[in-house]
Amino acid sequence: MSTAAGASLAAPATEASVSPIKTLFPGYFALVMATGIISIAASQQSIDWLAQALYAVAATGYTVLTVMLTLRIVLYPRAFIADVQTHTKGFAFLTTVAGTNVLASASAIVHGWWALAWVLWWVSLGLWAFFLYATLISTVVRGNKPALGGGINGTWFLLTVSTQSIVVVGGLVFDRHPSDTLAFALLAAFLVGIVLYLIVMTMVFLRWTFHELEPTEVDPPAWIAAGAVAITVLAGSNLLIAAPDSERLTRLAGFVEGMTVLAWATATFWFPLMIAIGVWRHGVRRVPLRYHPSYWSLVFPIGMYSAATYRMRAAIDLESLEVLPKLALAGAIVAWSATAIGLGHQGITSLLTRRSNDP
Repeated sequence: MSTAAGASLAAPATEASVSPIKTLFPGYFALVMATGIISIAASQQSIDWLAQALYAVAATGYTVLTVMLTLRIVLYPRAFIADVQTHTKGFAFLTTVAGTNVLASASAIVHGWWALAWVLWWVSLGLWAFFLYATLISTVVRGNKPALGGGINGTWFLLTVSTQSIVVVGGLVFDRHPSDTLAFALLAAFLVGIVLYLIVMTMVFLRWTFHELEPTEVDPPAWIAAGAVAITVLAGSNLLIAAPDSERLTRLAGFVEGMTVLAWATATFWFPLMIAIGVWRHGVRRVPLRYHPSYWSLVFPIGMYSAATYRMRAAIDLESLEVLPKLALAGAIVAWSATAIGLGHQGITSLLTRRSNDP
């Protein structure tokens, strides 16, 4: 399963030196997703200093990446359009949607900035409509298509992640903007996200189980298989908590709870496989462990699992899972720290290399 991340990891190191803007990784907003969700999970556990620090990092990252993506669109439109239209990279742009909504959720939960959360939610709707359909239509109507192994990859799970991120924020702010239309739209999006997951998971699982895999093919975005159902848990939990404010949500609360528990069980089921793939890739097949922005896609599911499990406990009144969000948060902090160190090391190395190349 060739992926955008795999292709980038295999690309010459000199490519990024040509223009960091032109070669900006389409899925870099996963940094905001990972950082923002751990901020939320830390706030849930009353670790306020960590929540506020990570929120500042997420907000700064979001601002910088937004400027860089805008410059890429303006200065290098052909490169941007080419990435949007490809099977392997196009759906990675949906990290902009999820990153926007994770930052919106963190704004409300960590700082109580509900107006900002509402504005960011509306921004995410436009991003979702553009990036999802631009890539989806292109992959459907194009004539020269890759084989399944060359086109499908973990970034396709962002179809579900981005859709459910809209439900997460919509459910969170529902009591401040109650509307039967909004309730219906959130329910519809929740179900569409589940259907998209089933479609993509079927293709990915077929690829994993019936075609030989090379270690370079199974890269960090594969972890979004777990992250997609974890964010579905959070979306369903927010709908359940918002149900008392909506007759429509109340009528379907039992169904939503069933889908939420199903998503949680599926996310829990995938983590051992994701860990085993990582051990096989780096321990058995000796793929070098080097920083790449796609590794934020590994951090995000762990943090999301913590936040979603915590929220689900409140939604379905299940106290026996109290320790699980804490353990997942600890794992997410370790993964985030290792990835952040890798980012810092890469930045310092790039700076020193450029200085040494200057006349």
